Amino acid sequence: MSRPLVAVSHGTRDPRGQAAIRALVGAVRRRRPDLDVREAFVDVQAPDLGAVLDRAGPAAVVVPLLLAPGHHVHVDVARAVAAAGAVAAPALAPDDGIAAVLVDRLRGCGAGTDDTVVLAAAGSSDVRARPAVEETARRVAALWGAPVEVGCLGGTGEPLHAVLARSWRPGRRVVCAAMLMAPGFFHDRLRSAGADLVTGPLLDGRRPDPRLVGLVVERYEAALAATLAGSGVISG
Repeated sequence: MSRPLVAVSHGTRDPRGQAAIRALVGAVRRRRPDLDVREAFVDVQAPDLGAVLDRAGPAAVVVPLLLAPGHHVHVDVARAVAAAGAVAAPALAPDDGIAAVLVDRLRGCGAGTDDTVVLAAAGSSDVRARPAVEETARRVAALWGAPVEVGCLGGTGEPLHAVLARSWRPGRRVVCAAMLMAPGFFHDRLRSAGADLVTGPLLDGRRPDPRLVGLVVERYEAALAATLAGSGVISG
């Protein structure tokens, strides 16, 4: 029997964000109908991760639908997983598939290589999240063929407004690539930050990109393989 996949996300009060995450979880279920895929949250929404793990038990494999290993991964997810004796996969980024989706979003919004591109992340109070964001920017830059700056809407790291202010050049647009999982509070803030163009989030209300669906499954399979090999919990 396969072990349950618990897809845990931050949670949001925004119905657009709720629908976007629900669509991703549904797509994972369709991709792997053999798996018992359950949904959980670390904040705002129910069911809480701890409650889901109480029912799923130590066989569960938790996959964070979070883009960087910040406080929620290192504290909320880690604490719930340890209490249940379960196993957790790393956060989703950095990953080449995510970088490719971000580049597609840039092209889709009309950005060009003459534009200044800023990777806009939510940010985290946990400095351990920053390397994942910076590595994502490097991977996006490699695919885009031009430098990519990093700006944060909150937490540690250079504030987005400061990055935008020093990025303006006469006759040159500044484009924000949203390193955000779904519509909601942070994307609304990003759209009002003053960039010339802003991409949609990774989950933008359309059918979830197959690369994101595949990444969730890959994280599950890698964590499960490591567990079976006796490696224990994978830290994000």
